Amino acid sequence: MATQNTTFKLNTGNEIPAVGFGTWQDKDAQEDAVTEALKAGYKHIDTARMFAFRLQHPSPSSRYGTEPACGAAIRKSGVPRSSLFITTKLWNNSHHPSDVEPALDASLKDLGTDYVDLYLMHWPVAFGRGGAMIPKDSNGKTINGDTDYVDTWKAMEGVYKKGKAKAIGISNFSRKETERLIKETDVVPAAHQIEVHPYLQQLDACEWFRGKGIHVQQYSPFGNQNEIYSKGQNMGKLIDDPTLVEIGKKHSKNGAQVALAWGIAQGHSVLPKSKTPSRIRDNLAGDFRLDEEDLEKLRKVDKKMRFNDPSANFGFQFYVGEDGKVE
Repeated sequence: MATQNTTFKLNTGNEIPAVGFGTWQDKDAQEDAVTEALKAGYKHIDTARMFAFRLQHPSPSSRYGTEPACGAAIRKSGVPRSSLFITTKLWNNSHHPSDVEPALDASLKDLGTDYVDLYLMHWPVAFGRGGAMIPKDSNGKTINGDTDYVDTWKAMEGVYKKGKAKAIGISNFSRKETERLIKETDVVPAAHQIEVHPYLQQLDACEWFRGKGIHVQQYSPFGNQNEIYSKGQNMGKLIDDPTLVEIGKKHSKNGAQVALAWGIAQGHSVLPKSKTPSRIRDNLAGDFRLDEEDLEKLRKVDKKMRFNDPSANFGFQFYVGEDGKVE
């Protein structure tokens, strides 16, 4: 299907494709899904060290993320590494400065590459060090570590300077946390991956990040389409919102494609996920132009509704002062 192949420039000077392929969840399906995505023409793959689990209610069987599946699919595809943009993330149990580079090395090994295009700090909270991805005490409470995210970032600056990560960034930070990070370190994050969609537009926050030279990436661009979000199950799906459907008909698109086009119109890269070949292709075609009338209508659907907030489970208050935070 037709796509504009939009890209955005990071503060490093490198280009990032506007539509990326998200690989959160469905770990066992990801090799086939990434294979389909690469066949469809995706050049931007988003993965993580820890990705195939429930943030709010992780089970004891939670396992590592989708990097091995992504790596296998990339190797089979025959697509040159140089033509791909690969993002992965540092998990919370590896925030100690001495753990950061070994964690990235493990990710690079699973991905089958000697560098990533973007390396993100997944969350601004450290867990206890060790092999447990979500360490728990005898009462089932998450064990947090004592590493400050500023110290973690300084170690990430080291792998950036070594070329193992062509850019480094953050995920799930508040503006206050980001401001402190910038003030106390040398490298301004190249990107910030957060929950943004037409029901949680975060216009002020996104403008603030843009003003700092930080590119915004949207995870969960379809909002409550993801069944993992219990908060969004007793309401209509974002992609079925009448405004999105109406605009979609005007452009011969569906509501999901309109949600993606809205994000791209904001200057963001968007990270839809699917394991269904037809939807994988359809999502890539979400890179099309909305007119100002469409954008004005979409501004009115903002509910400031956040679907993802694992604060209680992680033992850390995320998104303080940001839209959609329920105190």
